Amino acid sequence: MEDIRLLVERGIVASRYGRLLGVACDLVEESRVRIRLPYRAEVTTVGDLVHGGAIASLVDIAATGACWASRAVKPASRGSTIGLTIHYLASARGQDLVADARVIQRGSSICFVEVEVLGSDATLVSRATVTYKLSAPR
Repeated sequence: MEDIRLLVERGIVASRYGRLLGVACDLVEESRVRIRLPYRAEVTTVGDLVHGGAIASLVDIAATGACWASRAVKPASRGSTIGLTIHYLASARGQDLVADARVIQRGSSICFVEVEVLGSDATLVSRATVTYKLSAPR
């Protein structure tokens, strides 16, 4: 699993956008990851309210990581989110957020992922489903 963890951490979480958001990897397992979005003023709208777009980005990064967290995926593969549905259930105010993403169905190229985002106070902030396409290396 160490090679998969490195792939997820270096290729997805540490991407330019991941670094911009400041996300960090808390857990990598087969078809599951937990990604943390540390609270900071740059991801807020009004006051200490975390922007919904930052939460959606956290969901997308976590879902992508879960899809890539498989021994079947080759490092030179390509991938893209092809569908994302998110439901915002509670405000996230002044706290870190953690997205727990799990692949619920993995086909030959399409993955279906469920993602829950929780605040550091254990409040369920959002639930999402993500459809992701993985392509074999060229």
